[in-house]
Amino acid sequence: MHRDYAPLLIAAATLAILPFGLDLVGLPLRSSIDVVVFAIACLGLNVLVGYTGLVSFGHGAWFGLAAYAAALSQIHWFPNAIVAPALFALVFVTVAAGFLGALILRRRGVYFSLLTLALTAMLFAIGYRWTAFTGGESGLGGVSRATVLGLNLERDWTYYWVVAAIGFAVCFLLWRFHRSPVGSVLVAIRENEQRARFVGYPTDRYKLLGFVISAVVVGIAGVLSVFNHRFASAEPLAVAFSGELIAMVVIGGMRSFLGPALGALFFILFREFLSIWTPHWLFWFGLLFVGFIMFSPTGLVGVAQRLLAPFRRKVVEDAAMGARTITAAPLPEFLKPPDHVDGAILRAQNLAKSFGGTRAVQGVDLAVRDRSLHALIGPNGAGKTTAFNLISGLFSPDQGTIELKGQNIAGLAPEAITQAGIGRSFQITNLFPGLSVEENIRLAVQARHSERFNAWTTARSVAAIERETAAIIGYLGLSGIERAEAGALSYGGQRLLDMGLALATRPRLLLLDEPLAGLAAAERQRIGDIIKRISSDLPVLLVEHDIDRVFQIADAVTVMNEGQVLIDGSVEAARNSPKVQEIYIGSGATALAAKPRESAAETGALLRVEGVNTFYGKSHILTDVSFEVRRHEIVALLGRNGAGKSTLLKTLIGVAPPASGGIHLGDLDLAGLPSAEIARLGIGYVPQGRGLFA
Repeated sequence: MHRDYAPLLIAAATLAILPFGLDLVGLPLRSSIDVVVFAIACLGLNVLVGYTGLVSFGHGAWFGLAAYAAALSQIHWFPNAIVAPALFALVFVTVAAGFLGALILRRRGVYFSLLTLALTAMLFAIGYRWTAFTGGESGLGGVSRATVLGLNLERDWTYYWVVAAIGFAVCFLLWRFHRSPVGSVLVAIRENEQRARFVGYPTDRYKLLGFVISAVVVGIAGVLSVFNHRFASAEPLAVAFSGELIAMVVIGGMRSFLGPALGALFFILFREFLSIWTPHWLFWFGLLFVGFIMFSPTGLVGVAQRLLAPFRRKVVEDAAMGARTITAAPLPEFLKPPDHVDGAILRAQNLAKSFGGTRAVQGVDLAVRDRSLHALIGPNGAGKTTAFNLISGLFSPDQGTIELKGQNIAGLAPEAITQAGIGRSFQITNLFPGLSVEENIRLAVQARHSERFNAWTTARSVAAIERETAAIIGYLGLSGIERAEAGALSYGGQRLLDMGLALATRPRLLLLDEPLAGLAAAERQRIGDIIKRISSDLPVLLVEHDIDRVFQIADAVTVMNEGQVLIDGSVEAARNSPKVQEIYIGSGATALAAKPRESAAETGALLRVEGVNTFYGKSHILTDVSFEVRRHEIVALLGRNGAGKSTLLKTLIGVAPPASGGIHLGDLDLAGLPSAEIARLGIGYVPQGRGLFA
């Protein structure tokens, strides 16, 4: 049997032997039913927490609502029935989760979590106080099990096997769902929601789908629980119950498919045995939960994996730049646009964007011709990346139009702009770091494929997506490291993969934001050659600080300064323009007019920098930097954009600590000290972006 089916085999075997195993340790059959019920609830919660990355502190609400809905509907509408009340409860939870989820998911991060907490607290207050309807603190009795298809569910053994069968069905359905294209998108949202939007996924809809599926699965557990105990109460609506569910998921292992179910088994065993010795067993369970959060966030499954790691053969993927081979292969046919546009394929007119009182972009006009490499250059703060963000949908322009093949896309959401035909890379690499190279590319390819909405088939089984994924990996020279995690790639590899994600969306226009930044000269040459080859079939709009490389490969250049277009024309026009030369190297007029003056610098170094090396992630920004500053001396730090000037100042103040080397202020060694302490020792810092207490 293929190893992918291992979770299902483990689940089936566990369900078959669970009641007998618990009986051997003296636990009744109802404890086995509780284990399965809580396992279903935890698997449902993990759809949201482990796979989508949304932490809900109130998922017990769906457990309690489903239990109440099943109990009340049986008592008032479906006496002596079990199927109809169960179905009614699940429909009720689906509708409620869809409506409330659409509201709660409008907030992100901690605010989302707090809203789920508020929801369950509010529902608990209603359930506990509405005595006439819910039974209040006394609960709601009178729930019964019926005979279904000749099965007498009043017998606990019969009911267990029905619950086990439902548990396995839930396990199977979730297993299929998580391996489907839709399931892979939820994982992408967990890893990097912004990037998921920029490869074309409407993440809000996917999150709502995940929320509803999670709530319904937890609701199934609530229905099974109310018929197990023949009693409904407000207890599952309490905040403490939702906390217990979260704890089970974390302790079991939320990054493992069956980890949450293991956490449910652990919880029942812990509760049943420790409660014999102390009524405060939940306190000790809480301490254990804190311990797992601090020392083993991957849960029991993670502990087992670490213990077994020495006995398993490791598959090593070489993620270094040297492991890649880039050939001069033509662009894959499916990435070549089927049509050619005479004239401009992208036309932006009168673009403007302000942030507070700062005009980042004002009156910008830009036209990119088909099958050309158009470079957008300018000094830091010129507005290049802001213009990129307006075109790609990260920001909406305050005014102006953006047309792609005559269609106005200004103000559309990023996913809509991507689907319209614009793919982009980012100034800071923007990947799905916990996924492999192959999974990253497949997600981007899948976003333009009709199977992206399929919640049943396996993502890897769609032949067309697999072919295109393999073709892009081969074209970019990433063959041989497909299984390496994106976060483990060297900086150059991450840059190339970021460009590959944009390319894999089948764009009609490719936007590349500083793809050569931080790369060694050889890598700049290799990736620059790829970009130039792409532009022969696919228009490229390039933002880049390496002016020499831009002038080598660009067909047209737009120069921006202070949010406005300074020059728009040919490479020669930009290279020879006095205005362009002035914004990059200055006019020199002041230096020529200045009178010679004597230096006020004193002898002896006040600040000594010796062999400093600084990294951003895997990018080597400062290499063996050494210099001295004397008292009363003014030292000018010059260099082109991306040379490392700002990084050097951040290193001196401790914002970007050096990996090696020495920084001495007088006799004090500053290397490795926190920035606050360095400031107190006497180094003041005025950052590029000012950084005021607004």
